[in-house]
Amino acid sequence: MSHTKKNLRALEDSALSYGLSDTQEARFARRALAAEQTGVTHLIIKPGRREAFAHRHREAEEIYLVLAGSGRVKLDNEVVELSELDAVRVGRGTTRQLEAGPDGLEVLIFGSHVEGDVEQVPDFWNG
Repeated sequence: MSHTKKNLRALEDSALSYGLSDTQEARFARRALAAEQTGVTHLIIKPGRREAFAHRHREAEEIYLVLAGSGRVKLDNEVVELSELDAVRVGRGTTRQLEAGPDGLEVLIFGSHVEGDVEQVPDFWNG
């Protein structure tokens, strides 16, 4: 098949199944879209909350596109303000974690898919 179409809001909210729904919604679209190399995540962080965990990728870079709301992203030791339609490229090896502003934060995340490439980083924002 040369194309696949899915509505991201119709996908399963993985945050709910992992007990993270008090902070966010997370819909992972790679499999639903039958994408072989590209990961796509629709992430909604609730107002005034932080993404459930920080993480980094050994190989993959990602692009974060703010669809709605505002907030901040911590990238290693730098905090970057975010507003609607900001796009941020995050290089491999960079630890990242999002924080929503008072209206929440809705982002699309695009990146190459590398199996087993993600590493969670505990106590990142405060560490």
